Amino acid sequence: MEIIWPALAAQWGLSEAELAYIDRQQGTTCVNCATSLRSAALADAIRRHFGWRRPFQEMFMRRPALATLEINEAGTLTPHLSEWKRHHLASHPEVDMLDLPYADKTFDLVVHSDTLEHVTDPVVGLTECHRVLRPGGVLAYTIPLIVGRMSRPRKGMPASYHGAEGEDNYLVHTEYGADFWTEPVRAGFGNVSIYPFEFPAAVAIVAQRGMA
Repeated sequence: MEIIWPALAAQWGLSEAELAYIDRQQGTTCVNCATSLRSAALADAIRRHFGWRRPFQEMFMRRPALATLEINEAGTLTPHLSEWKRHHLASHPEVDMLDLPYADKTFDLVVHSDTLEHVTDPVVGLTECHRVLRPGGVLAYTIPLIVGRMSRPRKGMPASYHGAEGEDNYLVHTEYGADFWTEPVRAGFGNVSIYPFEFPAAVAIVAQRGMA
């Protein structure tokens, strides 16, 4: 399915190959359960990190005490996360990712999907995620990712938006490339893992807070 319209592809400077896998990332869904490819990648990363071999939708039965913060709805993953007893959904702009209104060391898991590129200072946002995680806690997220280039901030460039063609919503502040991993490291995470679900179209990131 074609999701990226020509003007956005031109702003992003996408090659035909890059456009093809970004379209796949954003527009492909399972014919059986309607799960998007990026949501499937995120679910798979969480499941694998916690060593759970059963389907993701059964995780809440095994881990009912996992205190989880979901920042914005993580696509088709949200209905499953919402079944967890200690799940909390925080929606932007009511909740500012740069200043999360939660106490230190509150959550075991923080999840967001294709949100970080819209945050004005992503390292601060990731630092906030680190702050609200308990020692050993996990941040799992996805970003639109072009693997063959470096990240670039769009500051000083014409405004670029994700969402729907012709609508000025979801302003993009960062276009992510292969150096994306440096941000969670700078935010204080002790370990950053990459989970390729379908490379390069669907990659999820898991960053773990140290035990201190």
